[in-house]
Amino acid sequence: MHADFAAWSWNSDKGIDGLELIRKPLVQPRSGEVLVANRVLALNPVDWKIIEWGHPDWKDGHVPGVDGMGVVVAAGACVHIKPGTRVAYHQSLSRDGSFAEFCLLDAATVLVVPAALDDSAAASLPCPGLTAWQALDKVPGASGDVLVVGAGGAVGLLLMQLAVQRGYRVWATAATKHHSNLNALGAVGVFDYRQAHWQQALQSALGERRLLAVFDTVSGAHAASLAPLLGYNGHLVCIQDRQETAPLPAFSTAISLHEVALNSFHAHASLSDRQRLRQAGEQLFDGVLNGKLSLPPHQVFDFRKLPEALHALKQGGEGGKWVARLNESDSVLPA
Repeated sequence: MHADFAAWSWNSDKGIDGLELIRKPLVQPRSGEVLVANRVLALNPVDWKIIEWGHPDWKDGHVPGVDGMGVVVAAGACVHIKPGTRVAYHQSLSRDGSFAEFCLLDAATVLVVPAALDDSAAASLPCPGLTAWQALDKVPGASGDVLVVGAGGAVGLLLMQLAVQRGYRVWATAATKHHSNLNALGAVGVFDYRQAHWQQALQSALGERRLLAVFDTVSGAHAASLAPLLGYNGHLVCIQDRQETAPLPAFSTAISLHEVALNSFHAHASLSDRQRLRQAGEQLFDGVLNGKLSLPPHQVFDFRKLPEALHALKQGGEGGKWVARLNESDSVLPA
């Protein structure tokens, strides 16, 4: 077992360019924890945002990164996952994360990866997949019209497919380059959000029907602007931000407001909540394996150039899911 390992270190008020590749001492797992040797890490927008904005629990030296995949190399007491098991995970923002050769995790939160699933696919699913699942779980029933805003992104793409599979008529917004793929995956109509009159076009396509739910991946303010599209007892689901004030007059269409906060499960979910979340994650893996879920294409980058990849993600880059593969035979940073 290694005595230390390579990791990207965060420095307060220095943003992405302040990340530093260092070596950290390897800590063995305590009761209820597993130590994972990372094979792949995946980037998410939350990564660059928190690196730039900061986090109340972060101090200089904190390791960022929420999504990763690897092999369990050690397990603490009261853990039933055996060393050698392939797992993927969404790490708590309050703990050292996936931008490293090793990651220490709460065993109750890791997802066992099927043998047939590719490492990169497994690493790229937890944050967007579980966020999409949580968002869809806010809305009851299995019929009606729903709108997924930002279906060209990883969360929106998975959410759109899950909603189609549940039985909804799914409308979506995305850049024009994504339209043919989204239609092929089951969207009944896709609109370019950059067109000034896309909302009117959607309403015209709906006719007398109104939306049961809007899933917004942009911002709380953007979600609020779409509230008039909802029908009576509809659902406004904010995947970015939340609604601090009601977007419509009281006692009008009586819509319900929902926030999605995946990271919060680490601190607030019960054991049964965690079990349900793990089951949802493993069902997502099965969906990819059986061809029911399509993932964004991977953009592979060198772990040593992680800051550049974060900048590209922030700027929109070439799209797709940014992943870095770690090779045990190639030491990232010599001891």
